[in-house]
Amino acid sequence: MMSVHPRVIHKRRETITALPLYYSGHLLKKHRNEKDFKKYYAELRGAMLFLYEDDTQGTYTEKLNLEELKSMELDSPYQRKAPTIFTLTLPTDVVQLKMDNPDTGEEWRGYILTVIKKEIPSKLQLLPGQMMQLQEVLDQERRRNLLNWRPPLPPRPFFLSATPSPPLPNDKPHSAPEVPACFFNVTRQEAERMLEANPEYGGMILRPSTLENNYALTVRQLTPSGPVTRNYRVTTTNSGFVIELETPVTVSSLKDVVQYFVEKTEYHLRPYMLSQPYDTHIELSLAPSVTSPTPKTIPRAQVAPMLRSKTKKVPVLRPQKPVDSEYVVPYDDSPDDRNEPKLAQLDRELPEVLKFRGDAICAATTREEEVTTYENQTSEKCQLNTVLWTIEGD
Repeated sequence: MMSVHPRVIHKRRETITALPLYYSGHLLKKHRNEKDFKKYYAELRGAMLFLYEDDTQGTYTEKLNLEELKSMELDSPYQRKAPTIFTLTLPTDVVQLKMDNPDTGEEWRGYILTVIKKEIPSKLQLLPGQMMQLQEVLDQERRRNLLNWRPPLPPRPFFLSATPSPPLPNDKPHSAPEVPACFFNVTRQEAERMLEANPEYGGMILRPSTLENNYALTVRQLTPSGPVTRNYRVTTTNSGFVIELETPVTVSSLKDVVQYFVEKTEYHLRPYMLSQPYDTHIELSLAPSVTSPTPKTIPRAQVAPMLRSKTKKVPVLRPQKPVDSEYVVPYDDSPDDRNEPKLAQLDRELPEVLKFRGDAICAATTREEEVTTYENQTSEKCQLNTVLWTIEGD
């Protein structure tokens, strides 16, 4: 199996933590309840001690937070030929570190104490070149802590420290205050990551506080030494909101809280506002065409509708002249109910028959006169032609 280049391993470990590497080497370690020491490869990154099973391992097996260190004791004074053993007392455990080479143990002690106490120990058995390296580590650690330094919170005002009295049964619950656009329901860590990842959106986020009904303001400011992130507490009171600064400031709304920081920083701080998407294409909208309304479809009837029959004129037949020797039944003049409809029908039909008969007689007379007139004209014309022929013959 091919061995991995140390540079590749170093890059892998940098992906786990961004802390600067100050010192590294082999050492032995055991916990208080363990009997034997176990060999590890250790890296001092910032104030964290990462332990690996060997120098080819890319992921640490264990880490010790030296910022929580309560004490560091040396079991025996520095001796040229004796191994060095440190006893580190942590809040939850006691760990012992052992270095077979006393010179290496002295270097470990110098780096650990310099990182924890932020100063170089006065009594160290190190060469001048090693002391210069310690000084560089101290300067780098101070710069790193300056960027991450947050001022301590001022003492809470007495009217905020008092425990609020429980509401009376008749008291109505307060409605939720109106929040500005830079309010996000996130934690402190999430707000800091948002500001760091998108500085172009702004540098101020209003968020809920861990205390009920209170708020917090996370800001990220650019300084000559780099960006600095700070968090401020905003407390809700009956009269408004209190910004807990060295001199507490009371405002009437959460929007005024944001505005106070904007004005106090001379408008260098901007509220964190997410960018909104914009359209880049204009579409041609056509006016809707005016169309005639769609005729309603009338369902067809299941039963065929009754059609109104047009009254047809029934031609009245001419009364035929009775043939000789034909027996005609006269109407009965007796007052019988059966004869009344017949008499009414005769009364209606008689005028029509007379009119029809009169029209026929007039038409026949007109035809006869026309025929007679035509015949007379024809006769006169023939006579005239005969006379003309006779004259021409002579």
